Amino acid sequence: MPGRTDTAGRLIRATPRAIYDAFVDPDAQVRWLPPSGMTGHFDLFEPWAGGCYRMTLSFTGEHATPGKSSADADTVQGHLVELIPEKRIVQTADFESDDPAFGGTMTMTWSLRAVPEGTEVTITASDVPLGISAEDHATGLASTLANLAAFVE
Repeated sequence: MPGRTDTAGRLIRATPRAIYDAFVDPDAQVRWLPPSGMTGHFDLFEPWAGGCYRMTLSFTGEHATPGKSSADADTVQGHLVELIPEKRIVQTADFESDDPAFGGTMTMTWSLRAVPEGTEVTITASDVPLGISAEDHATGLASTLANLAAFVE
């Protein structure tokens, strides 16, 4: 059964190129992608259409909560489906979890639209696993967008 669709957006005062470059550089991405209270690292990152990635996000400090993959971490295996420089990034994500509530493939589409003030960035997450609450996901997406803005502005 497909999950829901969540969307978040933000105006970022940077060029679409700067935002796209921050996404396809794994060293940059682990600095801005993890939401507040998390750190991340890539075990694998192939920055081309059809490439794979494997990322672990670890909960830290006061934000430590049970993870989907282990006591304090979420591990995601995915594919970069589409990379259109300065326009769009489409990726899939599968959480490594024994809990069926986190099963299934989520698709994340990052849309970049140049505007005079910078770039409108919209994230659309479709088929969000039912185990991820809408409130937690909204908070995480907003945090990631704020981190991206701080990184590139």
